[in-house]
Amino acid sequence: MDQLWLTIKFLLLGLFQGLTEPIPVSSSGHLLIAQYFLGVEIEGSNSTFALLVNSASLIAVLIVYRKDIKRLVINGLSYFKVKNEETKRDFMFVVYLVVATIPAGLIGVLFQEKIDANLSTVVTVSCTLIITGVGLWLIRNMHGQRKDGQMTMKDAVIIGCAQAVALIPGISRSGATIVAAMARGINQETALRFSFLLFIPISFGGAMLSFTDILNADNLAEMAVPYTVAFLGSLVATYFSLKWFMNIMAKGKLRYFALYCFIVGPLVLLAWYLMN
Repeated sequence: MDQLWLTIKFLLLGLFQGLTEPIPVSSSGHLLIAQYFLGVEIEGSNSTFALLVNSASLIAVLIVYRKDIKRLVINGLSYFKVKNEETKRDFMFVVYLVVATIPAGLIGVLFQEKIDANLSTVVTVSCTLIITGVGLWLIRNMHGQRKDGQMTMKDAVIIGCAQAVALIPGISRSGATIVAAMARGINQETALRFSFLLFIPISFGGAMLSFTDILNADNLAEMAVPYTVAFLGSLVATYFSLKWFMNIMAKGKLRYFALYCFIVGPLVLLAWYLMN
């Protein structure tokens, strides 16, 4: 029964992470909150488990954006042989993705352990959720006009720095990058696409690390089923949540996520206070 209950808890964690990964409310923050209130203490590294379920989200993003990825790869490589407006647009889009990946990559390598040790708390998340809400509220009525081919290197650097800030639990990665892109006058469709394609390289490295750590874990036999269930739950939940969020973005209703953050942040802090 204990093993069954543990598996159910991990399924809930996977579903919770998957549902919140695409939407701008911080999946890492919600995963930490869920672990706290479900009473789940993960033997080893919490960040390893977070990377595992993020890997499942990565697969879902790859499935949803498979056509865009295929086009970018083909046109990006074709640019070296055939230089036209279309190949240049996609080649530069790839370049901007690479540039935007660098800030989070560097900060993650240098400071991720310190961030996990000092900021992975329910109190931190409750406060940073409110910060995420403020960012979403400020750009709720923005409707940029710039498309893929009109992005600049400055856009890539700013969006990349926003993704780096989102290494702090409770700061939504998708929220921070979308806010930064839309604040730069980029339209909603391009902001969303760039944000989730930017998710791919930063998550790929984490996926390799998480699988290595889990395969070398002493409790692998005991945790194989809970980890697998959490992984599958996150994959399925991310896929449907992302499809839903794409529809929400098209309708320009980001204010609802801002309001959600404004409500959940204080409620989590209150619940934590009452429990302590």
